[in-house]
Amino acid sequence: MTQKEALSFLKIGANVFLTGEPGSGKTHTINEYVKYLRSHGIEPAITASTGIASTHIGGMTIHAWSGIGIKKFLSENDLDELCQRERLVSRVSKTKVLIIDEISMLDAQTLTAVDMACKALRRREEPFGGMQVVFVGDFFQLPPVNRAGQDVSLFAYLAPIWQETMPIVCYLSEQHRTEDASFLKFLSAIRSGEITEDVHATLQARITTKTEHGNATRLYAHNVNVDRVNIEKLNALTHTGRTFSMSARGGEYSIESLKKSCLSPESLSLKVGAQVMFTKNVFESGYVNGTLGEVESFTASGDPVVRTKKGKRIQVAPQDWTMSDGSRILATISQIPLRLAWAITVHKSQGMTLDEATIDLREAFEYGQGYVALSRVRSFSGLSLLGYNARALEVHPEVASVDSQFKEASLKAENSLDKIVEAEQIKLEHNFIHACGGSVDPSKVKKKKSKSAGGFGVAKVSTYDQTLSLCKDGKNVDEITKLRNVTKGTIIGHLETLFMRGDLGIDVIKKIIPKELVPQIPKISEAFIELKTEILTPVFEKLGSKVPFEDLRLVRLYMMAERVKIGKKE
Repeated sequence: MTQKEALSFLKIGANVFLTGEPGSGKTHTINEYVKYLRSHGIEPAITASTGIASTHIGGMTIHAWSGIGIKKFLSENDLDELCQRERLVSRVSKTKVLIIDEISMLDAQTLTAVDMACKALRRREEPFGGMQVVFVGDFFQLPPVNRAGQDVSLFAYLAPIWQETMPIVCYLSEQHRTEDASFLKFLSAIRSGEITEDVHATLQARITTKTEHGNATRLYAHNVNVDRVNIEKLNALTHTGRTFSMSARGGEYSIESLKKSCLSPESLSLKVGAQVMFTKNVFESGYVNGTLGEVESFTASGDPVVRTKKGKRIQVAPQDWTMSDGSRILATISQIPLRLAWAITVHKSQGMTLDEATIDLREAFEYGQGYVALSRVRSFSGLSLLGYNARALEVHPEVASVDSQFKEASLKAENSLDKIVEAEQIKLEHNFIHACGGSVDPSKVKKKKSKSAGGFGVAKVSTYDQTLSLCKDGKNVDEITKLRNVTKGTIIGHLETLFMRGDLGIDVIKKIIPKELVPQIPKISEAFIELKTEILTPVFEKLGSKVPFEDLRLVRLYMMAERVKIGKKE
């Protein structure tokens, strides 16, 4: 199936399982769909099974989005607790389209829990509470993680709710990563489990020694090997190093989650000559996640200058990673979008495209690990091996048996498109846009005239900037609420957004907190810290249900701003 055909199913609101081999364009297709939805005023929930994957797509983990956290099973009490969380209820209730990326790493139990949470929060019994659900991924790649003491995790497609959802299988058949026919044939052989003598001979021909592989990025199965190689290589460089520290803004636990997910380290040490990898897609600057290069110099302001493998010279400025809840930003971290790239784990490489790599699969321990590693490069010319074991070439036997069913289902879906005339397709697309509360005319979404100046489109000061102006004039929250003639909760929402934008610091926040709330700040702060949460309901209950939610939000904002101030001093 082509990307265009897959988009045809997505646009009519069908539940979809978007799959295909590495390089078939799954991420590109989803990005196009998200762009389409936003052009019609519809904001989808963009999630992923892991934090690393979520940073690739600019979203959050499905665990955080749905509120289930680390739980795989939800009791009635758990569901009741979720329904008491105002922001969570609002977020899930408003969502019309839910995208879950890297579905191969999400187990069936967790998917069932997500479904239960969505039904409870939306108060609807349809699968996932009636949202359009888009599963994205390739089950031949890394499977769900089995933690010690837990039952063996089942693939998501084995969950009963998967069958209830009845997703249309869109198996992308185009290849955009490589045009090397022999390499594609080689990868297909591993994918199908047809490990012949020719496959072994091909791999043996790519084996090299540690002294011959040059500066290509090395992929290892374990972190310990990655860290060792990168530290050794950096220390061997004689140039003076520079260290870049990550800055952060937002809720403490949201920040920690984002830091763990980000491919750039919290403290990044670089030297001239360091092999690096870009960790973010910034197309306008000429790099994407996985672009390789070498630090050539540093500017007067301290920014590293990287020359890519293709010879492009790029001055690298800090970039932001965000965790979003729709249009609301929960946390933002800022760092130079680089990491040392003499070595990286196979796990972190999933989703990347590398020009060249030297891969060590001698300690491969998981189904699909070798397939993921080998499929990161574009062709044989970019592939070197330090060695491999038998497990490296194994794909999960269960997935191999079900893959033909996915392909057959996709072919049937593809054939069904021929029966839909263009006028009917457009009508279905418009019906879905209306059902989601969007506008069929994108111009009505992008260009909104101001009500001032007789409607001639004169720009007006945003509601957030009006609140910011009053803050800087020394007005406290209660005074601003009266002057703006809105609820206190609305003003606090403005303050949270202004803080996340970087327009509001601790000095101003101290002044806008009502005097009667100031003596309560230590006690409320202690409750947040003791419970290790940023969720209001547990703190509200711990304090005897006596402190209003608006006051809790103000103290939480105060705590965030204090942490930012401390971080800057350090």
